[in-house]
Amino acid sequence: MKTAKNIPLSKIHRASKLVSTGAKVGVNYLKYYGDKIVNSEVEAKERLHENNATDIYDSLKTLKGSALKVAQMMSMEKNIMPKAFVEKFSLSQFSVPPLSAPLVLKTFKKSFGKFPDQLFDTFNTAATNAASIGQVHRAEKDGKILAVKIQYPGVADSVQSDLSIVKPIAMKMFNIKGEHSEQFFKEVEDKLLEETDYILELAQSQEVVEKCAHIPHIKFPKYYPEYSSNQIITMDWMKGIHLSEFTQINTDQAASDKLGQALWDFFMYQMHVLRKVHADPHPGNFLVSEEKELIALDFGCMKEIPTEFYEPYYQLFKRDVINDEASFEKNLLALEVLREDDSAEDLVFFKNMFREVLDLFTTPFQYDTFNFSDATFFDEISKLGERYMKNTNIRKLNGNRGSRHIVYMNRTFFGLFSLMFDLKANNVKIDNYKKYLK
Repeated sequence: MKTAKNIPLSKIHRASKLVSTGAKVGVNYLKYYGDKIVNSEVEAKERLHENNATDIYDSLKTLKGSALKVAQMMSMEKNIMPKAFVEKFSLSQFSVPPLSAPLVLKTFKKSFGKFPDQLFDTFNTAATNAASIGQVHRAEKDGKILAVKIQYPGVADSVQSDLSIVKPIAMKMFNIKGEHSEQFFKEVEDKLLEETDYILELAQSQEVVEKCAHIPHIKFPKYYPEYSSNQIITMDWMKGIHLSEFTQINTDQAASDKLGQALWDFFMYQMHVLRKVHADPHPGNFLVSEEKELIALDFGCMKEIPTEFYEPYYQLFKRDVINDEASFEKNLLALEVLREDDSAEDLVFFKNMFREVLDLFTTPFQYDTFNFSDATFFDEISKLGERYMKNTNIRKLNGNRGSRHIVYMNRTFFGLFSLMFDLKANNVKIDNYKKYLK
């Protein structure tokens, strides 16, 4: 794999890269219009998506940082994004062209005032894995094998400029109107900035390890503050394959069930007990060991769940609350999904829409156990999302609804559901996490 000798850092350079990519996308559309004259609409559209996904991803992987992180987030939207985009953008989870050795050494010297071979017994300058914000190197110290994660230069400084570039596109795509939109973009910006703060990530990682290590069948690396800094985190090297690789080759249903239960317990324990959750549940953040144990990594994106949000949010997981008009409306108002100034027509529309969404979304929580291998459940979620994305009433209304906390909470749940479906986990005990209350 080719290495990156430099990363565009200035707002002008990063913006110009995206503009040039936009020009390529324009050419792809011209090809598409000609293609569908001689071929079927379906075939032409598939080629358009493949060409656009390739050109956009090639641009974003050069920029790295928050621009590439957005691609990673989009790769989890399997119910909305075309298949070509999901497949291409999924590469941002753990397969990105790494930094060149000289740039790695320069970054290391800037952080510690020393080169890697002055801190470790051995250090491999070739990255083992490279993702959106940083890349991982293998090192040894006093007989221990370590994973050293190095952040790409300039990532933290480019978050705000990258978001300002993509903001108009996102607002149009998701029908976010100017009114009240800032809180949503501020939430994303804050989380992306947090992910570039490796001192914060180190503290969050150690906290999760301390509070969740007793949950069965899930393992965590040990972290080393003395070899960590603002741009570098050092931890134990964990042996395993990425969860996405495991699901492609696994034929052991018992292993899927065990891993699925561990994953589910881990997230439910965080949400209900810690009230702070790993809000980036994509396959690149989980490994599976030879013993079929789950290994959790990367705690840069953690979402705190305040009580004033937690209580109405989880009240809406109860069918009796959803079916009680007064309770349903009260909790939707508390979550800012409904507004005091909504017209009677708007109230009826949004209550009907969210009742339908919640009836489906909360299905697993209505049972003691649930089979996440059930394709019907995920197909219905996909169809519902597609139907509402095309709904002209939503396009006319202000689609910007809900508390800012919903952004990452919903993302966490849909990411978790997707991982559970990939594992094809059956007989998952929904409230099993209660067994592990300290």
